[in-house]
Amino acid sequence: MKILCIGRNYAAHIAELENERPEEPIIFIKPDSSVLPKKQDFYIPEFSNDIHYEVEVLVKIKKVGKHISEAFAPSYYDEIGLGIDFTARDLQAKLKEKGLPWEKAKGFDGAAVIGEWLPKTLFENINNLNFKLLKNDEVVQQGNTSLMLWKIDEIIAYVSTFFMLKKGDIIFTGTPAGVGKISPNDYLSGSLENKELFTLKIK
Repeated sequence: MKILCIGRNYAAHIAELENERPEEPIIFIKPDSSVLPKKQDFYIPEFSNDIHYEVEVLVKIKKVGKHISEAFAPSYYDEIGLGIDFTARDLQAKLKEKGLPWEKAKGFDGAAVIGEWLPKTLFENINNLNFKLLKNDEVVQQGNTSLMLWKIDEIIAYVSTFFMLKKGDIIFTGTPAGVGKISPNDYLSGSLENKELFTLKIK
C-alpha cells in the first residue's frame, strides 16, 4: 500500500502559504509507516517545533490500474474518507530553501491520519462534498471538493500516468485554507458531510 498526496490543490491554501500556483498536480508520497495506528494519540516529534494539521478528502483505490483515463477513473474507487496530512512546517521550509525533497517533513511516523471510510454511493456528487476540521471544538478548516483545482477523477488519471495504482492505495487530494499549528493537549476531529470520521488527541 502506498499513499499518494496532492499538494497545492486549493487556491486559497496556495495563497495562505504564498506558494506559486502549479500548472499541473504536485505529487508526493508518504510511506506506509507514516500511517497513525487507529485509536492512537499523535505525539509531536522532537525534531519539529511547528507541526501543522492539513485536513484532506481521501480516496481508496480498489483495483490495479495504469494510464487510467478520466472517464474510467470512477470505476477504480468506491470509498471516500477523510484524514490529516501532518507536516513539519519548519523542517519543510528548510528543505524547500535548499531545493531538497519534502519526505522528512511529510512522511515521518504518524504523519498520515486515516479516518473511517464511507461508500461512494452515499454521495450524490463527489465533486461537491463539504468537509471540516475542528480543533478543540472550533472549526479551523473547512472546504468543499468543488474548489479543487484538480478533481478526484482528474487526479487518478494524472497520478496513474506515473505510478501504477494498486488495490488499497490511498490518495490524499489536497488541503483547503486554514492550516495551522498543533500543541500538546489539542483535540482534533474531522467530518465529511457532517459525518465524523476521526477524532485525535495531541500529546
